[in-house]
Amino acid sequence: MGRSDNPERSAALTLSSTLAGGLVVVKVDGILDATTRNQFATYLAETVEERGPGMILDLEGVSFMDSRALGLIVHQWQVSTAAQGGFALVGVQYAKTKVMWVTGLAQRLPLYDSLDEALAAIGS
Repeated sequence: MGRSDNPERSAALTLSSTLAGGLVVVKVDGILDATTRNQFATYLAETVEERGPGMILDLEGVSFMDSRALGLIVHQWQVSTAAQGGFALVGVQYAKTKVMWVTGLAQRLPLYDSLDEALAAIGS
């Protein structure tokens, strides 16, 4: 059973994943904050355990992100790069993820406009 067959949902957050270009793509829809932090952290850890460290996070469906969620994303970036797996963020929207710009991480994290661009840059 693949993770895309069993999306994890709460009232505020839905997470699902698929494979593209040899990397897992985690689609995030909803709010990433203190109320959904544990759900997001658990999902990322289980995804890495099942499919390896290479990951693309599709954040197009994120309606709000706080610094705790950004911390999890930075941690995943570090896990992926330390294991020589690809990592990218796609669909990041300034209005909904301002914390990336406020902290300066938008200039450091690998951000792409589309899945195709991310796969071209990091895909295997």
